[in-house]
Amino acid sequence: MSAVSLGAYVLDCPDPAALAGFYGALLDWPDLAVEPGAEWATLRDPGGGPALGFQRDPEVRASTWPSRERHQMAHLDFQVADLPAQHERALALGARLLDDSHESFWVYADPAGHPFCLCR
Repeated sequence: MSAVSLGAYVLDCPDPAALAGFYGALLDWPDLAVEPGAEWATLRDPGGGPALGFQRDPEVRASTWPSRERHQMAHLDFQVADLPAQHERALALGARLLDDSHESFWVYADPAGHPFCLCR
């Protein structure tokens, strides 16, 4: 076993509870009990993988991808079995489609503007 392992990937955002709710619904991870206005929220992977953390930063600005005006710096890739079905689900949860020109992945922005991909 490595001396270092990934415990969580953390996204800065204006509203940690709201963004944790979005990703919790997208991933079908259990509901998260976080107080509105909290500075931090964590979603734990029920399968034991790394957690997703959400840290309040009221000044964070959404990426303008694909424009390089405000870089994305990093993004999350989610594997899905049925891309069209998960596309509809992501949109219903509040994601915004950025690019569906590729067969193997489509790019979205979460409600706080972070890019992520749904990948076949």
